Amino acid sequence: MSVPTPRRRPRAALHPGAWWLWSLGLGTAATRTTNPLLLALLIATSAYVVAARRPDTPTARSYTAFVKLALAVILIRLVFATALGSPVPGTHVIASLPEVPLPDRAQGIRLGGKVTAEGLLFAFYDGLHLATLLICVGAANALANPARLLKSLPGALYEMGVAVVVALTFAPNLILDVQRLRAARRLRGRPDKGVRGLLQVALPVLEGALERSVALAAAMDARGYGRTADVPAPVRRTTTALTLGGLLGVCAGTYGLLTAEGGAYGLPVLLLGLAAALAGLRLGGRRSLRTRYRPDRWNVRAWLVTGSGVAVAALFVLASVHGPEALNPGVIPLVAPTLPLWPAAAVLLGLLPAFAAPDPKDPS
Repeated sequence: MSVPTPRRRPRAALHPGAWWLWSLGLGTAATRTTNPLLLALLIATSAYVVAARRPDTPTARSYTAFVKLALAVILIRLVFATALGSPVPGTHVIASLPEVPLPDRAQGIRLGGKVTAEGLLFAFYDGLHLATLLICVGAANALANPARLLKSLPGALYEMGVAVVVALTFAPNLILDVQRLRAARRLRGRPDKGVRGLLQVALPVLEGALERSVALAAAMDARGYGRTADVPAPVRRTTTALTLGGLLGVCAGTYGLLTAEGGAYGLPVLLLGLAAALAGLRLGGRRSLRTRYRPDRWNVRAWLVTGSGVAVAALFVLASVHGPEALNPGVIPLVAPTLPLWPAAAVLLGLLPAFAAPDPKDPS
């Protein structure tokens, strides 16, 4: 008689908030530089981590869409620089387009004219700067499950989290209903394209969406959704003051980090704002009487992933203060950018999640 072997407990998935903090750290580093070599290194780092730790879910496939959007941003920026000119004067003329005369009230704007290498290079740096931010956000969307992330929100944001989860699950179900009905019409030999096919598919889809909404509302009402506890008035006022003051501090601190002039006060104000906002959300959670089913734990792996992103952002902030020339190469005169070793080594710290985070394909 064979003895059954005990099943291994599946490894706990990484907290979704850790992925977002890691990606925001890479995005913060991208805001401090326009060096294309460093930006390409940040993109390669995020792509490697996504390829190594991306789960097999529909939301994980959104990374490709963000990459395509980033390429479109670079292309649009180059087209605008070619058609509308560039604020950077250049001497290396690539082409001369026919210039369209504009009225006097449109001074400072031109259509056509000379296209210089300096202007195109400046536009490429600017477009790559924004594209890197989009790719970092795409990495967070691909690695973090939005439903699990919203489930981890504080109790004060419970209603908003449920509404967003319902919205996120409604769109995929709507697309599946459309595909199912179109396949059924094709099997019956009926048209599924054009205006006629759209009108005949839209009514059953809307009817199914309405039925799901009514069923969801009944289920939420049966589970006591929206019921709150009695909280004293001083606690409510303190919660409001801490939350609003904390959010204002977060906005001011973020603005300071994203600008070169506010680098001295940006980080302290951001930390104070985060502390105040978290305290306000903690107090506001007393109004919501609810429990979490299998909550995500913030373990050592989550701290390592978060710390790698924060370390990359902090080192780039220091590098922008002590050596901004290497992070923001000029285009006049027209020279090739160089790769600074210290910031490049800092980017490599962002590869830590590829080894520290659990593999979603490994059940053990």
